Amino acid sequence: MKTIELRRHTASDGDRLTAEGIRAAVEIGSLLADQYDLLISSGAQRATQTLACFLAGSGKPFACGVSVDPAFRSSVEDRWFAAAERSGGGGLDGFLKTDPALVKEEADRFGGSLRRVLDSLPDGGRALIVGHSPMHEVAVYGITGRMVAPISKGAGVILVQDGDDVRVVAGPSISLEAPLPSSVSGPKRR
Repeated sequence: MKTIELRRHTASDGDRLTAEGIRAAVEIGSLLADQYDLLISSGAQRATQTLACFLAGSGKPFACGVSVDPAFRSSVEDRWFAAAERSGGGGLDGFLKTDPALVKEEADRFGGSLRRVLDSLPDGGRALIVGHSPMHEVAVYGITGRMVAPISKGAGVILVQDGDDVRVVAGPSISLEAPLPSSVSGPKRR
């Protein structure tokens, strides 16, 4: 079994975290899993800063270091903003109504990026990817065919791969505080 935890960056002003975003990211870091084989930022400063604050809050060294992978950042952000304005915001279902080609193209791209990360993980491995909404939601859709609710700042989705099956085990519509299947190592509990 392999696990990917997708988390959205915390509160920001432009591409930098606000004081509240820094505080929240450090606090969230204290709740993260004890071990990751890959730590990935989309490359946006706010995502990389969030990941750095997560690690500071965890208080643990991670030998894998942090990688920047722009495959987890959309190259058509203006198109997403326009679709969000036309749909009134909300989830992927609204984006599908206003720009279905955008959702399909990005689901294929981001889902493929998740598949690449899963393929690179060892058996029992875990990755943490910090990025953006709706990119994480469309990535989940691309790899599972399932829509998840919009991810709020600092929140996330946990995916597991068991054989060829990839499924959501925690996320916006499934509490990250709920017990996970015994075979999945979830966030630490306080």
